[in-house]
Amino acid sequence: MSDSNHPSFPFNSSSYTTSTERPENEPVYGWVAPAFSQTSLPLQGLFEPTCNLADAAAPQERSLNSKIAIPRSANSNAIPNRGRVSRACETCRDQKVKCTGQRPACQRCQELGIQCSYGDRKREKLARRLSGLSARVQSFETLLQNIYPNLDSMSAQCVEQILSDQQFNNDQPSNHLSPEFHPPLFTTDPTSPIGLIDFTHEDFNRNEKIQAMGFVGAHSEIAWIYRLKRILHHFHHGSVGKGLDRNYVTTANYFLDDSDVSIIDDVDLLQRPHPTVADRLVESYFQIVHPYFPIIGKVTFMNQCKSFYSAPSVRPGKRWLAILNLTFAIATKYAHDLSQDSELSAEDHTIYFSRAWKLSMGDAALLDHPNLQQVQIEGLSALYLMTVGQANRSWRLSGISIQSAVTMGLNLRNESSIILFVSRETRYRVWWSLYVLHVLLCVMTGRLHSSTEDSCTTPLPVPFIEEEFTRSEVEQLIEDHEARAFFMDNLVSRSSTQSADATPTPESRRHPSNPPSKHSNLVASAAAKILTPNISLHFLYFVELGLIMRRSIDALYAPGAGRKSWRSIEMVISALNGRADNWLSKLPAELHFTQGAPDCEKERLSLAFSFYSTKILITQPCLGRILRHAAWDTQIETFCPTMAEMCVELASQMLDLLPDTPDLAWAYRLTPWWCIVHYIMQAITALLISLFIQEKANNIQHPRSVECVTKAAGWLAMLAAKDPSAERALAVCQDLCSHREIATAMNSQNQR
Repeated sequence: MSDSNHPSFPFNSSSYTTSTERPENEPVYGWVAPAFSQTSLPLQGLFEPTCNLADAAAPQERSLNSKIAIPRSANSNAIPNRGRVSRACETCRDQKVKCTGQRPACQRCQELGIQCSYGDRKREKLARRLSGLSARVQSFETLLQNIYPNLDSMSAQCVEQILSDQQFNNDQPSNHLSPEFHPPLFTTDPTSPIGLIDFTHEDFNRNEKIQAMGFVGAHSEIAWIYRLKRILHHFHHGSVGKGLDRNYVTTANYFLDDSDVSIIDDVDLLQRPHPTVADRLVESYFQIVHPYFPIIGKVTFMNQCKSFYSAPSVRPGKRWLAILNLTFAIATKYAHDLSQDSELSAEDHTIYFSRAWKLSMGDAALLDHPNLQQVQIEGLSALYLMTVGQANRSWRLSGISIQSAVTMGLNLRNESSIILFVSRETRYRVWWSLYVLHVLLCVMTGRLHSSTEDSCTTPLPVPFIEEEFTRSEVEQLIEDHEARAFFMDNLVSRSSTQSADATPTPESRRHPSNPPSKHSNLVASAAAKILTPNISLHFLYFVELGLIMRRSIDALYAPGAGRKSWRSIEMVISALNGRADNWLSKLPAELHFTQGAPDCEKERLSLAFSFYSTKILITQPCLGRILRHAAWDTQIETFCPTMAEMCVELASQMLDLLPDTPDLAWAYRLTPWWCIVHYIMQAITALLISLFIQEKANNIQHPRSVECVTKAAGWLAMLAAKDPSAERALAVCQDLCSHREIATAMNSQNQR
């Protein structure tokens, strides 16, 4: 039945439009009409379930709830439907409207004529932010690594804890060994990541021989020789017993501390050599020793010597006479070792030293309060004992001289108006001479420095010879502390390509936080203009290298260093290695030993030996870390093998400084002859350890190692003719080379 109150619509297939003729998803009476294509089923079949017979019989009548097709808009500008886009542009997103997602501009932005831009996705934003934070953390970590060696113990512990917590997850694989890694052959201390926690195996009160050697720390080549011998013994005889300790500790020592230092009792304290002999000895001392250890003022002492010999009635004090006899003793020891004839007696230097000892160190001398002359006596006595191979006694006396210098305040900057500027600078040089001498002996004996690092405010010595102290430019520089600091800052910042007499340009200066006054700037500039290469410039860089060496001992070999994580040790090694390289890059061209400057050969060789020794000191913990497992490539981390390779290469470069043919005259004329055996043994030990490791790993990577060891042994044999410590060092070297592992490595290398 039809309803006359409602409009009727024809009900046939022709009266319906297809689904493609109405807008897609257009709402019809609150419902979304389904979208049909022209290939859909016939309309009758589609609507049959919703129709009844009455509707079919009366096609003109239609219910209001029936769905009808609405024609699609024929507007060609309508935005085509693209479905859900993966990313909307910034404009559509801000206005919360649908975006077509077209690139480079969506259709809506094109119609509105506005700029269309697509921002980063959330994942990309997070990745970029993570990258920025990672870079920032890396910069902070680099900063902490650079400042770490300069921190006090409390601050250093805080830095270690921060970096250990931050890097634990990332560095955990590199801090562990690979599954194929074998247990350590010999570990100095199982709780230490580097095996360098110092402890003693010996009873130092057992006998006089062990007492003479004393404790030898981990950074001495003697300790390395001892460790290598224990490992070699482990391969052949199993575990190390107590008898091995008693036998090997002293046999690894090549110094002469077990021999007595003869003090002649009936020596005449007032006897003096002939003026000609005295002049020759004093002049020899100032040529061969004074450039490295200016313990006494040259100009003042030379004038005093002339007065002493020109006026027999002059009666100087006992301490001055002791200083004079100590210079005679050191110069005579040098002349005797260098001379090929028998005119000079081996007892001559002993006579001079005995006279000096009785004049200054006998009776109650140690109970007296020190003065400047006593400090100089103790320093010169330590230097003499080092030249005769008495390393233990020399270290003790150098430590006493350091304590006496601290008692006099030589470790602090002096601003007294009473002290003349020449005397003030002389005292500065006395302190730094004792300092570098004691550091050298600390390396030789493996012990720590006698004073704390933070106890010194003495300025570095000015790079002018003492004869130039009376020049107005140098005098003003010494008196003006601000100008001195500015001058030294400019000097050490200069590139190695510049000559020592080149005036620093404003671009090359590292301005301090507080710029100097105009007067101080003029004083510093005037002093820079008259600076030329000299022995005092060499001494300045020698002192700076000694500071790096001292810091290396404290940071890597102090007992507390063994309780640090290996990550912290890597940081220290990287920072110290970078500091040593920076020292080399700032070395003046005249003193740069790697660039072949023809002048200042003696000074260049001195700095070269000291530089390579310092670098070996810095890198040998990595070599020791590999030695404990007797394998070169069993660790995942790359830092340790890289530094170990560097240590071996540095040892080879040190021995390359020596001519291929041993020459005694060349050694005493150009090298630091008082410790040349120490430098040679330091290099030999590193090379023999590398040969042992490579033999066990079946990987000979250093073809120069055997050649360098053979060359060094030849030099020790030549030096043994005059130096008993060199003879002992040669015996130690031959004993190591006789072991099967090292001998096999040397033979296999010789066959290649």
